[in-house]
Amino acid sequence: MTARRPVKRLEPTTAAYVAGLIDGEGTVTLSREHRGRRRSIVVSISNTDLSLLRFVLSAVGAGCISSKRTYSVRHTPSFSYKIANRQALELLAQVTKHLKTYRAARAALALRHYLAVTPRNGKYSATVLRVREEFERDFLALTPASDRRTSEELS
Repeated sequence: MTARRPVKRLEPTTAAYVAGLIDGEGTVTLSREHRGRRRSIVVSISNTDLSLLRFVLSAVGAGCISSKRTYSVRHTPSFSYKIANRQALELLAQVTKHLKTYRAARAALALRHYLAVTPRNGKYSATVLRVREEFERDFLALTPASDRRTSEELS
């Protein structure tokens, strides 16, 4: 097994730029890598400009870029940058203060609770499993619609 690459320390302007990309073209979500496994935290950014995603990969120092399948010659090739698990948490710790959408609430919730409800050995006691399922429910309930309700309530 290879050692995971550490996330680089981002300059404040770079952290804000990456946060803008996450807010505009990306997502902060829980995703299942393999059937039968628990969901893990994932930060992704999709774009048709490969050089932009290469910049993110270089700045962050971790993650990967994959190409998406095009189903028609009229479609522009697109790509996706993805970082998961503890590396995603390290990235979120640096960019969360710059996020402006519901993704900020998701990032804050993940930073507060994800490690506590995710045992490293993958073995869940009944109590931890119940808390983990509650965390997942609360996390996934934070959507663009919940973001609109919050901003309307503030007005």
